[in-house]
Amino acid sequence: MTATKQNAQYFKSIRHLHRLIATIMMLPLLLTAITGTVYQIFDLAGKEDNFKWILGWHKGHFGSVNLDMIYPFFNAIGLCVLLFTGISMWLNLRRTSKKQST
Repeated sequence: MTATKQNAQYFKSIRHLHRLIATIMMLPLLLTAITGTVYQIFDLAGKEDNFKWILGWHKGHFGSVNLDMIYPFFNAIGLCVLLFTGISMWLNLRRTSKKQST
């Protein structure tokens, strides 16, 4: 297998991993961002006591399902993988475009 084919295969697997993780992480990251923002708005307005349940969702407490211990780590690991794969794809794309322009 040539280096170009190996590089193309690596890029395809990174892109596949990125797409898979992005699909899985979309809901938890959106939920974390939205609940954190909404709670902060109520906190700044001085009405946070009525909205403590939003903070529970933000931390991963969903009624009878309590993911408080793993939810932040799940979000952090997923975000780090997305960051790594995204930067890897971006750098590979820049290298490929530089080779084509010369």
